[in-house]
This record gives sequence, C-alpha cells and structure tokens, in this order.
Amino acid sequence: MPADEHEPSRGEFTGVVDVAERLRTAGYLGDDAIETVVYLAERLHKPILVEGPAGVGKTELAKAIADARSAELVRLQCYEGLDEAKALYEWNYKKQLLRITHARGGDADGGEAWDDVEDDLFGEDYLLERPLLRALRSSQRTVLLIDEVDKVDFEFEALLLEILSDFQVTIPELGTVTGAHHPFVVLTSNNTRELSEALKRRCLYLYLDYPSVEREKEIVLSRVPEAPEHLADQLVRIVRSLRQLELKKPPSISETLDWAQTLLALGFDSVDEVTARSTMNVLLKYQQDVEKANGHLKLPPRPEMN
Repeated sequence: MPADEHEPSRGEFTGVVDVAERLRTAGYLGDDAIETVVYLAERLHKPILVEGPAGVGKTELAKAIADARSAELVRLQCYEGLDEAKALYEWNYKKQLLRITHARGGDADGGEAWDDVEDDLFGEDYLLERPLLRALRSSQRTVLLIDEVDKVDFEFEALLLEILSDFQVTIPELGTVTGAHHPFVVLTSNNTRELSEALKRRCLYLYLDYPSVEREKEIVLSRVPEAPEHLADQLVRIVRSLRQLELKKPPSISETLDWAQTLLALGFDSVDEVTARSTMNVLLKYQQDVEKANGHLKLPPRPEMN
C-alpha cells in the first residue's frame, strides 16, 4: 500500500505537540499560545489574525505553517489602494483585444458571430488569477497569507469578509467559485489602524510581541548556529535595552540576526562600545535612532590582547 495509507498526511496536524515539533523543524520557535492557535485554526477552519509590532515574526509564522503542512504559500501583500482586480482576478485585456481583432478579420462569410466571440472572451483562457482566487481554486493544500491587512480600506475588508465567510466568491462571467480545499488563512497586522469587528469575529486572534531575552537568544543560536553562546546572550540583551528607548523603528528579530551575522563576519566574538557604535547601522535604520542608541550604550571595553 502507499505510505499515505499507513500514516496521516504531513499536511494535517495531529495535536498541539505536533504543531510545535513541525514549526521547530521549519525553523520557527513558537510558544504554547502560537501552537494552540495554529492547531485550532486548522481544526475549526478559521483564519488567524496575527497582530503585533513590525518585525516580530508574523509573516515568518505563515511561511513556517506552509512548510510544516507541506502546502503552497500564496501571499497577498496589502497596500493602500489595493483593489479587487489586483487581489482577486482580472481579465487579460490585451489577449481579449487580439481575439476580437482576429474575429473581425473573419473569413469569406464576414467573420464570427459576436455571441460566440463574447463567450470565448470571458473563458478560462483569458482569466488572470490573483492571490485570493488562486488560493481558492488551488487543488493543492494552500496557506493564504494576507500580509499587513491594516493597510487596506474598509471597502476591501468587505471583499475579504465574503471570501473568509464561505470560502467562495462570485465572478459574474463564470459564476460562483468555491474552494476545492479550504486554504489555511493567516492575516497579519501592524496595528496602524483598527480593523473592523466583523473581520475580527471571523478570526482566531494571536498577538505577537518582541520575544524575551531567553527566547531571542534561542532564536539567534538556532538561525546563526556558528555564533558563540556568550555573544548571542550579549547582543540580545543590548537589543532588548534598545527596544526600551523611544525609537522611530525598534530593531526587529531579523535585524538582531543580521547584527549577529555582521559581528561574526567582522571577526568579533564579543561586543564592546566601539564595536557596537561602528555596526549600529545594521541594527537601526534612522540616524536619530542611531544617535539615541549611541548615547544609551555603555559597554565594557574590549579585553586587551596579551
């Protein structure tokens, strides 16, 4: 018998412990809250709304879930002014125009009947799938990531509500499209505006904050395994202290990892004040933040070499 008749598909989580193990294998270190919400989202067929400051791993969570479920990741990157044509579908107007032009050229009988041409123009060959429709119509397991949903307007939220309520959408020319598989949906938000209560009601809620020193150290050692433990401990404590300042953009977890890799590339196995100041532009992205951080740093000097 095939292997999948003896054991459950890797795409299905068997429990919270299974979620934890498979996310870790995918390179994502979660916690009890994350693992429980991910498991329930799959069991209940509900989207997850993940909120929190930028750079805490919201998008990475969706990528890890796709990896853990052996699913295709379909990403809709939200932005101000995003509309249905860019998110759901549109027609290939250039190809339609060529079809019309060809039909008008016709033959000795004067060309094709318009009804025949019109039916052809709004068929599958002329449909351009965008992320939402692609996720709905996919025959494979899919994780749909709707990234930074707080950037779209309330009108676009109404479209999302229709799709997330029934996992179907109506295309006037083709009829109602219902998903073959319910995609695993993850929406992320940086809290730049309040989302509608109607959207929130349809989702399981998860808030991600910056990790503790111990968790961030574990992340650094996992993602940058060549980093000495004392260096990882030192730099995550510095990053933690910088996040307490009123910075325009606090350092994210990915920037902590970039800083660790930078220090290793420069041959440092510890951080002193001179080293920190000279590499601070890797960690911070605004000059006013760099100046504030430099005024905050008071690190021990580098040990003298014998």
